[in-house]
Amino acid sequence: MTFNIIDTTIEDIHAAFENGSLTCRKLVESYLTRIDQIDRSGPTLNAFICTNPKALEEADRLDKLYLETGPVGPLHGIPIIFKDQGDVDGMPTTLGSVLFEGYEPGRDCTVAAKLKAAGAIIIGKATLGELGAGDTHGTLFGSTKNVYDPLRTAGGSSGGTGAAVSANLCTAGIGQEGFASIRRPSIWNGICGLRPTAGLVSRHGVYAGWPMVNGSLGPMCRTVDDAAKIMDVIVGYDPKDPVTARGIGNVPRSYSEVLDKNALAGARIGVMRASMGFKANPDAEDFGRVTEVFNIAVKELVNAGAEVIDPIEIPELQECLATRTRDVSEEDESFERWLAGRPNVPYGTRENAMASPKWSELRPNTRARWEFSSTAEDRDRYHTARERLTTNLLNVMAEHRLDAIVHKAVEHEPTLIEEGIRPPYRDQAGAPHINTFLIYAASVVVPAGYTSAGLPVGITFLGRAYDDHNMLRLAYAYERATQHRRIPKFE
Repeated sequence: MTFNIIDTTIEDIHAAFENGSLTCRKLVESYLTRIDQIDRSGPTLNAFICTNPKALEEADRLDKLYLETGPVGPLHGIPIIFKDQGDVDGMPTTLGSVLFEGYEPGRDCTVAAKLKAAGAIIIGKATLGELGAGDTHGTLFGSTKNVYDPLRTAGGSSGGTGAAVSANLCTAGIGQEGFASIRRPSIWNGICGLRPTAGLVSRHGVYAGWPMVNGSLGPMCRTVDDAAKIMDVIVGYDPKDPVTARGIGNVPRSYSEVLDKNALAGARIGVMRASMGFKANPDAEDFGRVTEVFNIAVKELVNAGAEVIDPIEIPELQECLATRTRDVSEEDESFERWLAGRPNVPYGTRENAMASPKWSELRPNTRARWEFSSTAEDRDRYHTARERLTTNLLNVMAEHRLDAIVHKAVEHEPTLIEEGIRPPYRDQAGAPHINTFLIYAASVVVPAGYTSAGLPVGITFLGRAYDDHNMLRLAYAYERATQHRRIPKFE
């Protein structure tokens, strides 16, 4: 009997290992064949920077151990794609850019090491927004296509992960989010995604880690259950990423074991309708189409037993979000820490990288992200606004006794690739960023249906800091009640 990898789950795979109908080698071979057929030829999705040259060797090792002692861990034999922003031994870390072409750090980042220890196989590295930001375009690979429309972007910056998982080129994926980089490409490719509260998951060995705090690594999966299973593996304190000290005492015994298909029954959900997406246009036709689907999703919450408070308003939302800025000195230090002590480092500092002759090959809007500057006054306003908005959100949740807030996962349909690679460089359209503005907040997205144009829409379950397990519970209940996920079709 041939095992069907289409929309298979971790549970399905492990059941097949147990009954003898599948081996790790057969599973990896199936994915590698599909990668060749869909990612590198045929539709040429372009979601992989590279595949793991030792994937089959690793599969054979795991098969041998399985026969001798049983599964090595909770992710035994599970092929996972990793956003090419984190170091994985035996593969390059390129950030999707010619600036880092061929750079091999020769180590595993903390999350990759945890996944491997749990038995996972890192099957390859995913395309991303160049230098870890924006929609998934890069000088090293071109552009990644949306799984539902090849003329549209996969989103970003974890677009390759989103596309690969949705297209069944792997079982699950790891993305990274500092703005909406997990949630937007998840929804634009019809899967679920969790941006964990800062401090739950280590960023050691990942570009844009400590001392920056706004970025988080998280799971991107076809089911909420798989995302929870991966969270069970990747959370935990890591002295090499000091922000993880905040997570101590805030990790449940298990993220997957608390999932409940009836979790929405009696849950109090506040509906946030105010537009807050990046460069969103509420008058645009596609904004209206997304709203139509979101309205149906709110009704589905009621049908699932939720008590909905619609709408809720967070005071000073727009004013606070408008203060967002970046700390260049932190970004510089983060870059240097990421490369410190590694062999064959191409640049010691970001300034060195920007002095490279290859710098001019990057798109102007990509270069502008690194050339950004802010004043001390800008940063003070931002930090003050962040504290104010956190208090305002928590106060609204307390006043209404809310278990979660729901809002649109993205306020626009996926944009055209053509619009993103040429002026005016339309990028990240409609991406809400309240959770990464707050930083210490839990946020899960799950598919909510499709617009009349056939493009995916999702909803976000937003909660208090370290309430990630409860956001997963609610998202799981919604997913089970609605089953909106559609398998992409490729001609």
